[in-house]
Amino acid sequence: MNTNEISNLLGDQSEYYLEHTCKTIEKSLIHVPSPSVIEDLWVTSDRNPKTLNSLQSIFSHGRLANTGYVSILPVDQGIEHSAGASFAPNPLYFDPENIIKLAIEGHCNAVASTFGVLGSVARKYAHKIPFIVKINHNEFLNYPNTYDQILFGTVKEAWNMGATAIGATIYFGSPESHRQLIEIAEAFAYAHELGMATVLWCYLRNSNFKKEGTDYHLSADLTGQANHLGVTIEADIIKQKLPANNGGFTALNFGKTDARVYSQLTTKHPIDLCRYQVANCYMGRIGLINSGGESKGESDLKEAVITAVVNKRAGGMGLISGRKAFQKPMSEGVKLLHAIQDVYLNKNITIA
Repeated sequence: MNTNEISNLLGDQSEYYLEHTCKTIEKSLIHVPSPSVIEDLWVTSDRNPKTLNSLQSIFSHGRLANTGYVSILPVDQGIEHSAGASFAPNPLYFDPENIIKLAIEGHCNAVASTFGVLGSVARKYAHKIPFIVKINHNEFLNYPNTYDQILFGTVKEAWNMGATAIGATIYFGSPESHRQLIEIAEAFAYAHELGMATVLWCYLRNSNFKKEGTDYHLSADLTGQANHLGVTIEADIIKQKLPANNGGFTALNFGKTDARVYSQLTTKHPIDLCRYQVANCYMGRIGLINSGGESKGESDLKEAVITAVVNKRAGGMGLISGRKAFQKPMSEGVKLLHAIQDVYLNKNITIA
């Protein structure tokens, strides 16, 4: 998709997204992804040469190779949302090999999935596309449902599989978050020791984060703080949901914040809200990738492109989109992944 096609897809929202100028946190303060992303962001860090090599492998793969941006296919929903709910729309993906094929046909930088999915085809594909092994999950079969991220395998198991990186989720705000934080901090340290990169799903989980019909799990201030905790345990890339509102700290009346977060550092514009998420990732020193969200059918392509535009113009590092891609025929999934990548390849779409 070229600039005109993207503009036409956005329709009357085109100017809103493509012409917005961020007047909150200046773009000059942001570490914007570039072809020299490893040298710019990680060479001065404490990551060892093997970890730098793993990061370079991810950033050198697929259509976005050597741009500083990433397009990742994540398919762990078979556990997180049940296999039936995830794969019934397209039973092809009950077979793990087709998940890998979609990532390869979609020219993604990497594929993120479970020990079982990636391990079942590792000898055939681990050298063809970078593997990100998701080491913990919310087991969804207990009744009544409870929500806790538990380890499904070990860092060494991922390393033996040939994984380039490990991924993990922490449910910040949940009663279990302290245990998860300790577990994943230790796992990330060991992954770095072995030379693997680390990706953290920085999600919020607390029933009290919903108030008077507003879901503050998607609040810029709360998700921003989750990001800040994530980069503290040395995640190399942060995965976060795109913010949909703000003011979680003030509406819920907990924690600490500052009025300037809302009057000077953010506005209601999605790009400005996402910019605040980037700021909490050490001003972009640690890459922010936003998730694509659930599949809603015909609107998926437009929604995916909007999310990519918001992320890129905010200073983010890419998109990690799963259900919008795999819950449809493979050719349509590939088309959607390529549309996302087109945003990051488009030099006319710049940081706001």
